[in-house]
Amino acid sequence: MSRPHPVRRPAKGPGGPARCLRHLAASALGVLALTAGLLAAGPPATAASLTQVTGFGSNPGNLSMYAYVPDALPTGAPLVLALHGCTQSAGDYHAHSGWATLADRYGFAVVYPQTNATNNANSCFNWFEAGDSARGRGEALSIKQMADKAVEQYGSDPGRVHITGLSAGGGMTANMLAAYPDVFAGGAIASGLPARCAETLTAAYTCMYSPPDRTPAQWGDLVRSAAPADTTSWPRVAIWQGTADTTVRPPSATELRDQWTNVWGIGQTPSRTRSLTGGTTATTYDDPTGRPAVEVYSVSGMAHGLAVDPGGGAEQCGATGTYYLDTICSSYHTARFWGLDGDGGESPDGPPAPARPAVTATTDTTVSLTWEAVAEAASYHVHRDGTRVGTTAATHYTDTGLAPGTTHGYTVAAVDPAGTVGSPSAAVTATTTGSPPTCHTASNYAHTVAGRAYVSGGHTYAAGSGQPMGLWNTFTVHTLLETSPGHYLIADSGCPA
Repeated sequence: MSRPHPVRRPAKGPGGPARCLRHLAASALGVLALTAGLLAAGPPATAASLTQVTGFGSNPGNLSMYAYVPDALPTGAPLVLALHGCTQSAGDYHAHSGWATLADRYGFAVVYPQTNATNNANSCFNWFEAGDSARGRGEALSIKQMADKAVEQYGSDPGRVHITGLSAGGGMTANMLAAYPDVFAGGAIASGLPARCAETLTAAYTCMYSPPDRTPAQWGDLVRSAAPADTTSWPRVAIWQGTADTTVRPPSATELRDQWTNVWGIGQTPSRTRSLTGGTTATTYDDPTGRPAVEVYSVSGMAHGLAVDPGGGAEQCGATGTYYLDTICSSYHTARFWGLDGDGGESPDGPPAPARPAVTATTDTTVSLTWEAVAEAASYHVHRDGTRVGTTAATHYTDTGLAPGTTHGYTVAAVDPAGTVGSPSAAVTATTTGSPPTCHTASNYAHTVAGRAYVSGGHTYAAGSGQPMGLWNTFTVHTLLETSPGHYLIADSGCPA
């Protein structure tokens, strides 16, 4: 990466090579300049080619649009937007990142937004400028317009649009995910920054070299404030970071993890961790249904750049070059995380979903389940209403401690011997027998008159449980929950529906 440079508009112009940050101490402005080599050998031979697309909208960010569309791409295929780093170009990123190979293999279109030296002296996306990174403004709006154009022109599935980026492109990717969660189903941030980490030049440097140690809630609030107010569905996010990166420091990955797990409301405790090639550790954070929502890929010893792994193997892709580092094919693993390989993105490396889950029995307080065995499974996770309630090695499970007359949804996911959780099963619904619990809010006097409480020594106690309720009078008010006939508990903090 190179030193920040001033933002200029509106004329277009090509980007030029940039020197490393340490050689540009006297430069004025700009950010995340990422030196790139010349175009390397392209993707495998195909009639498809990288093509510039014009007329994609008002283009307030003064960007260019390039697209790679495999031959005979069917309607309804996914779409990936891939953002280059500083001093790079759409063609450079197309040639090195591996996305063309994966597009041919799995069948999806790739759009490469391209900025220029007129916008930023080092051809960086202006992730640190509020006027370029907020919803409906500047470069962010231009990128969104490219997604709209591709969906229209190539017949892409609007529900399977994804975005990824390296370095400054990664910083812009995070901002796009925050500003347009209604557009993107998933994102991948490679050597990038948290969403809305900076809106000034000084803050940009802080984010790169010493990212602010905000709480997960503070990071999450930055995303929520950038998104439409009624947002309830969020993109699934992959985070790639080298442990030896001295340009965007490794703590950035932790802050990104905190930000997006908080947005998902799933906490920062990993669901599982696994080892991949290239010294890579993948840490997964599942959503309440057991599907991966956030994954962090930490590449041991890797400096600043995009992880690639040239070769013809099933998990290999990309070409090495300046800031394209031979470790592991990040694009391949990202594509699998998103489900572009046809697995639905529910678990890129786990066992298949258990078949034929069924409810076999219910009582007032229990639900019993069965399902078919999965050959790769060492155990199974059982989820009730999106929360894991048990783990078993058997193909049956009884959920206990439920309230009478209540309805719950269940899914089951297989876990392999390495601890990788597979896709969740189809959901089944069960309702416990008996009458649902009821709540009553009244004064202590009224509770005793109704038989829900009794009086002893001038004090009131809940019937059945004997919980103390205070003085017997008409001024003290409590909510009582009837858990079984004649048995009441104090439920002042909230009564179940």
